[in-house]
Amino acid sequence: MNKIKEILTLKENSLNVKYFVLLMLLAFMFSVGVRYIWIDAFADVESFKWLGQLMINTNDGYFYAEGARDILSGVSQPNDLSPIKTPLSGLTATLASFLPISFETLILWMPGVIGSLLVVPIMLIARVFKQDVLGFSAALLGSIAWSYYNRTMMGYYDTDLLVVVLPTFAVWGVLYALKHEDSDSFLIAPIFALLAMNWHGGMVHIVNGIFIMTLLYTLVYERKNLYYYKFLAVFVIALTTLPMFVKFALMIALVVIFHIFRKKLSEKTIIGIVAFSALVYLVFGGFSWIVGILNNAYVTRLLVADELDLASLKFFGVVNTVREAGHIPFETFANRISGDTISFWFSVVGYFLLLVRYRLLILSLPMVVLGFFALQGGLRFTVFAVPFMALGFSYFTFLVAKYLEMAFAQNIKVFAKYAFVAIATIAVLYPNIKHIQGYRVPTVFTKDEVKVLDALGKQASREDYVISWWDYGYPIRYYADVKTIIDGGKHSGIVNFPVSFALTHNQTAAANMARLDVEFTEADYKQSCGASIECMLKAYNVKKPNNFLNSLNAKDIQRPAKTRDIYFYLPNRMMSIFPTIDMFSNLDILSGDKGSRAFFYMSKNFKETTKTIDLGQGIILHKQGGKIQIGDQTTGVKNFVVTKYDEKGILQKNAQTINPQAKVSVIFMKNYNQFLVLDDRMYNSSYIQLFVLENYDKDLYEPVILTPLAKVYKLKI
Repeated sequence: MNKIKEILTLKENSLNVKYFVLLMLLAFMFSVGVRYIWIDAFADVESFKWLGQLMINTNDGYFYAEGARDILSGVSQPNDLSPIKTPLSGLTATLASFLPISFETLILWMPGVIGSLLVVPIMLIARVFKQDVLGFSAALLGSIAWSYYNRTMMGYYDTDLLVVVLPTFAVWGVLYALKHEDSDSFLIAPIFALLAMNWHGGMVHIVNGIFIMTLLYTLVYERKNLYYYKFLAVFVIALTTLPMFVKFALMIALVVIFHIFRKKLSEKTIIGIVAFSALVYLVFGGFSWIVGILNNAYVTRLLVADELDLASLKFFGVVNTVREAGHIPFETFANRISGDTISFWFSVVGYFLLLVRYRLLILSLPMVVLGFFALQGGLRFTVFAVPFMALGFSYFTFLVAKYLEMAFAQNIKVFAKYAFVAIATIAVLYPNIKHIQGYRVPTVFTKDEVKVLDALGKQASREDYVISWWDYGYPIRYYADVKTIIDGGKHSGIVNFPVSFALTHNQTAAANMARLDVEFTEADYKQSCGASIECMLKAYNVKKPNNFLNSLNAKDIQRPAKTRDIYFYLPNRMMSIFPTIDMFSNLDILSGDKGSRAFFYMSKNFKETTKTIDLGQGIILHKQGGKIQIGDQTTGVKNFVVTKYDEKGILQKNAQTINPQAKVSVIFMKNYNQFLVLDDRMYNSSYIQLFVLENYDKDLYEPVILTPLAKVYKLKI
């Protein structure tokens, strides 16, 4: 084993602190500079700007922006779901209160600048093993690796900006404390563990994993080293569910005891302190965490009703529509971690050799394993493996360089070594930078869409609700300062059902469901009764939910008293996901059986001849005879509608009923240069009637804002 370590040993290269800091600054500036590529690419795109600044490019960012906005204004009404107590909103509000930049500029730059801090723990980890230049090389790669860049690019304002940085700091804190065996460094890892868990709830699994690995390492390799047990006694307190001030008090007390009495404490006393800390951990969180892991962390909710078992209702799970939660191909997995497959395998080999040479790095396994879990759990997890795979690649490069330099003359050995390292580093950076140059993610909304929400905010009250799909919930709340039913965090099948119902059913049913959904959502805040659909069924003493849903087609049903206004926000961008929206309410909620799939086809790429219009996918519209060919079948066209906006921006429609008995209609949206082919249910849906055709029931709806990109209607009932 010693011979193997000798083969894998690199010459120690610990720089003077000022040169080390200089390298760290260079790595940080490189990371931020590469992220500026996105800003530079869209600097002249005025449609992506609001208040003179580029807007952010992630929907979830508007959630935290709303919280920061409300913290700064000091205004937040009950049940508005504003995240005023989240760490990211608090950090943003704090920075906004003293930095001389606009709020829009702050949330645009925060992810790129703060996310680039990953270079610090990467380089510090390498410095623990006296490999500063290697750490610099790894920091360059780790800071811009494909997946990490995607989650920390400029404009990607989300908790991801610190979700890898903090646990990587925690790993460094453990490595530093154990390598130096100095009780003065005991608090580094626990503090970063606390920050990580407070920053994002999911971090509890990583920091617990780091603790478990440290414990196993101690029992296997250092079971007679009392210093390791002292460190574990302090570290484990940070992982408990005790109040923050109690954790700090206990940790500081232990550090003081270990420092003052470091030469006087007996082995039995130290083991007793460790046992005390372990007991505190198990009682306050540790045991429940272990049980949760063993039980796959699933939580079952039981609902009880008199005669209708609401717990037996079945809804469509949103996880079925989220790409991040699915399996990913190996090539994508490798690309996201290292930039390409070859670099990935070099990284894996290098990381394995690192573990052989510096076995203390085994403590990084929880993050690496979680990153590799992406092959089964979805692409979002790859970021956690990035810093350590970057260290692995750099170690592999330096190891090869070590043996290459032996082939060169004495006077050029050093030059040859670092020339190879430089070439290898540039080679691995190249595919990642190429990805970044091509990764032109647009802003969430365009300026004209935001204008609609801004205008809505000036008309609506903060207590009013806006009905729209969950993708747009956070931006709607941020720009219009209103309430929403569903959003990026509240979109389970049971809460999506009423909104999907309101968007995909006829105008009467949609209006009734919208009023019921809003009022019973508010009722649940005052007296918990479950999701709004559950509250409805309980309040109306419904025995047959499907009959109740059918009754919403009548205008004269008994509705709860109106307590606030409701608006429908219908954007053009909803068109592409409309069939997916339909899936959430097109089912029998008792059996879970899906309804017959609606026919909805949108075509922007069509070819026109003198007799036909080929819409693609085997769908051909025949100009003569009112026929449309769908695959092998030819059927009649019920309605053919052409829509066009005139010079004043007013929608004009030319509608023809060709075959009243047919079940398929065609709409040509001339200004959008797109065709819609849809069945009766989709044609009569509130979204198509209100947004595409502006055919609104004047008893139920009032148009508020009508633009080609988004339309807003106010509910009258």
